[in-house]
Amino acid sequence: MIRDAKDRDRRFAGRRLRFAMCAVAAALAAAAQAAPESRRAPIVESEFIYETAPFPSCHASTIAEIPSGGLIAAWFGGKDEGDPSVGIWCARRGSEAANWSDVAEIAKEPPVPCWNPVLFVDRAKTLWLYYKAGTSPQTWSGMRKRSSDEGKTWSDAEVLPAGLLGPVRSKPIYLAGGTLLAGTSFESYRAWTGWVDRSEDDGRTWTRHGPIAVPGVNEGLIQPTLVEAKPGVVRAFLRSTRRIGAVCVATSTDGGRTWSPASATALPNPNAGIEALKLADGRVILVYNHTRSGRSPLNVAVSRDGGDTWDPPLVLEDEPGEYSYPAAIQSRDGRVHITYTWKRERIKHVALDPKGL
Repeated sequence: MIRDAKDRDRRFAGRRLRFAMCAVAAALAAAAQAAPESRRAPIVESEFIYETAPFPSCHASTIAEIPSGGLIAAWFGGKDEGDPSVGIWCARRGSEAANWSDVAEIAKEPPVPCWNPVLFVDRAKTLWLYYKAGTSPQTWSGMRKRSSDEGKTWSDAEVLPAGLLGPVRSKPIYLAGGTLLAGTSFESYRAWTGWVDRSEDDGRTWTRHGPIAVPGVNEGLIQPTLVEAKPGVVRAFLRSTRRIGAVCVATSTDGGRTWSPASATALPNPNAGIEALKLADGRVILVYNHTRSGRSPLNVAVSRDGGDTWDPPLVLEDEPGEYSYPAAIQSRDGRVHITYTWKRERIKHVALDPKGL
């Protein structure tokens, strides 16, 4: 009887895994038919944040609107990703300024590299910088700094408790009721998993919720990016490994406390960072690489139903090279600002007219 039960459990587990992989394959087949059209994104402003810098390589930018109306961007830069020389750098642009400030290094954790900065402004108008430090994602510690003068000066680094990374790559969001949600994830031996951290006190304390995973796929998803589709209903869009090969989505109907299993969308993903943003008019955009390999092209897709379906993607970049790890915000004047890695050499900033999306 014990042997029969074990055999039955193995058969059921195998069926669940085959079902999960068939669902992924079906979504990928749909994605293959959704090739990008040649229509360009409605770019009204395009620039490099800097032309020269004291580091040869950069990646993983983040952007925020500061209370005075200007912009601040940050990224990691150094000899190469993972090199001990890598720190967090930033530049600012005033609301009336034509150019970005000189770059400045704002965080360094020798003898280990820094990774994946995330900027956001809380409701008290404090500017926060979250970042990670460690030799690899498996050894990261979460770090954060705060600024009360819009990024001109920063506090000393605060080391977060072990196991708390803060927002792992994409910006946190405030829900309609005031709760703060941050997408996070962990990469360990044979396991990549998304989670959501939830704060009721504006980031002072956090509770963790999840996991967010595709059933039957352990090494599957990281770096959730969040939108509140309607009050209390949150969608998490996630980067996937090439085994899945598609942007995945999970849903919470209770403000981020519990999550559905993740499933593949019709949008491909080459194991590269993505960014979701809910616009003021209720539409959701996703900035991502519409390919299963490489990191070009870089595209913007628009959803009018909270992320269930997507319009044909628009093109931000389609030349050979790497255009990746986008960050996106909508400023008070309505423009959509996107920063991204440009060939690992510079950080590019573009502004879009949402009426053209």
